[in-house]
Amino acid sequence: MSQLQHLRLIIETAPCSGAWNMAVDEVLLETAISANVATLRWYQWEEATVSLGYFQKSADLSNDPVLSRLPVVRRLSGGGAIIHDDELTYSLALPASQRLFLKPPELYDIVHQSLVEGLQELGAAVSFRGQTVKKAEEPLLCFQRQDEHDLVLAGCKILGSAQRRRRGAILQHGSLIQRSSSVAKQISGFADLCMLKIPKDFAQSLGGRLAKTLSESWDVGELSDQEREIAQQLMEQNDSHVQIR
Repeated sequence: MSQLQHLRLIIETAPCSGAWNMAVDEVLLETAISANVATLRWYQWEEATVSLGYFQKSADLSNDPVLSRLPVVRRLSGGGAIIHDDELTYSLALPASQRLFLKPPELYDIVHQSLVEGLQELGAAVSFRGQTVKKAEEPLLCFQRQDEHDLVLAGCKILGSAQRRRRGAILQHGSLIQRSSSVAKQISGFADLCMLKIPKDFAQSLGGRLAKTLSESWDVGELSDQEREIAQQLMEQNDSHVQIR
């Protein structure tokens, strides 16, 4: 596997709104396209929020009395709906010039293997699901779907990822459930399943491990002033990729 030449690692220290998180990820994809910059970002959510996969319909939430009351955003990436609450989310934006993988699905395994090692080091016996199970009608929620790339613990899915490609660049999202949400008790987090205490520097530890896996060199950075300005504009426009109900 060839590594990226350089990677910018962004660790958000404070939870943000769903609209801001999605706007920033779109900006990072555009930065990968226009400036040939690779960025790995880890972040959290300031309140329980539903993100719909790019091709899902917001009307699908109307039959669920709990989900229909939550803030809703639309991800650039595909897949099922996710309830973002007590979790860590990552986004990885890579330019078309990358030589890290030949086929986009290979990126799932590169990223997930690094996270497996980090979680196992913490004491969680996480593994790949290893097989995909398709249903005639897929569940609304991502964490009730079964894909070979999923990370599972005690038979429960604790991490899933999805992608979006644009002009040769790629954006990959992934959600790592730490603990069960009060609005989705049927979905367990890894700390619930093995009674682990999550270290305060957990995001930094996972982020650094993954950055080393992906790139020959990396540094901890932040959004540029221009990226922040564009993200703010996207959020205010409430465009088709960032929808709040």
